[in-house]
Amino acid sequence: MFMFDIVVIGIVIFILGYLCLFIRQRMTLTDLPGPKPDIFLTHFFDIKLRPNHEYLGTLMKYHDLYGPVIKVYDGPLQVGVLIKDAELIERILSSNKLIDKAERYEFIHNWLSMGLLTSTGTKWRQRRKLLTPAFHFSILNNFVEIFATVGDVFIEVLQEHINKPSVDITPLVSLCTLDLICESAMGVKLNAQKMKTSKYIEGVKTMCRIVGGRLFSSINPRLYKLTFTYLREWMTLKIVHGHTDNIIDQRIIEKAKNKNIGSYSSTNEKPVFLDILLDSTIDGKSLSRLDIREEVDTFMFEKEVYIEQQSIFTDDLKNVQPTVAQLNEMKYLELVIKETLRLYPSVPYIGRKLSEDVMHNGMLIPKGIDVMLFIFAYHRDADAFQDPLKFNPNRFLETNRLNPYQYTPFSAGPRNCIGQKFAMLAMKSTLSKVIRNFELLPSTPNPDLQLVPDTILKSKNGVCISLKLRN
Repeated sequence: MFMFDIVVIGIVIFILGYLCLFIRQRMTLTDLPGPKPDIFLTHFFDIKLRPNHEYLGTLMKYHDLYGPVIKVYDGPLQVGVLIKDAELIERILSSNKLIDKAERYEFIHNWLSMGLLTSTGTKWRQRRKLLTPAFHFSILNNFVEIFATVGDVFIEVLQEHINKPSVDITPLVSLCTLDLICESAMGVKLNAQKMKTSKYIEGVKTMCRIVGGRLFSSINPRLYKLTFTYLREWMTLKIVHGHTDNIIDQRIIEKAKNKNIGSYSSTNEKPVFLDILLDSTIDGKSLSRLDIREEVDTFMFEKEVYIEQQSIFTDDLKNVQPTVAQLNEMKYLELVIKETLRLYPSVPYIGRKLSEDVMHNGMLIPKGIDVMLFIFAYHRDADAFQDPLKFNPNRFLETNRLNPYQYTPFSAGPRNCIGQKFAMLAMKSTLSKVIRNFELLPSTPNPDLQLVPDTILKSKNGVCISLKLRN
């Protein structure tokens, strides 16, 4: 009975403490406009009960009604700030102090632990310094052959769908990306495109669904471990982490047998991302197995139709296997990619937990609050881009100089994506190969993508196109 009393008292203290924190945050945000919470102290009826593909539209509606900086109730006793204000976004992203990730990133901590994406403070700065050389231009040169080889397999896969009225390109692109990143990052040929499926691939898909589901769940994150979903996540991560550990073990054995593997002195094989992790030290100490795994898992996680435009740049894509220099010269293709990422940024919002009070236009956003920088909405804002819903690659011409914080699909400032050059080269290599071989047509005249902010931005109803061989 005594132990039961202690447990009950502990639960009551926890609830009261959490309630006091919520009341304090709510009181300090009185200056900020926003929709009123319902009887559950959230936007349960406005967001949680609606289909998840209406989520982004609902948040954009809030901005239209209440302004560019608003408070929202993201869950029971959870309040945060949603921002599409250009000045405030730049202020936060450019700060060397406001670099802590928002609490909602805890949803992926079990999967990615505290790698470069989720860590902060000293650990983040050490990892950033350690990993930045892995994406130096000289190393990116080594990946072009991998891009080409994986791209050739992708072309073979697409040829199976020629002249079909409709094919959802999403799963095909996902497998291609998985092959590309596995071989580039870990020196391992996964052959996901030919295998179609594997325990690891299914595990990654399951984790994406779990993390995405938690974004829309009404269950308090502190109660998550009591759910069946947590048990499913635990079982899935045994497979996903086991796969990563096996790859690390294989690479260690290969490097022990052949000292030239992953060495700059080798003329046959240059170092991949995993080699750099295995050979690196911090404060004179080698990285632990967990350190290496969390960075590899993070890198794997990050992988995650206009005919007139196609005709403009296909004539410039005649090389069978473009070099890095030739990929860099594909200027119009880069404009098309940038405009696509403006309208459909892979990460629709960026979360920060404020480490200090922020005053903006007379409004106080207190220390400790989560803010969400709503990149998806800002990229579609008429104050930022003229005719924002029109697909116009020319807006990224050098003559139309943009503020670096005006366009942020790879974030910006000290926590920008260190792999953005790698990503751009990979996209150029693969897309140029696809466009040399096929005409890409929408399967319906006016496709309506049901966009969902899962672990990354996805289309709930797929991205359906039709393919024709290019003459």
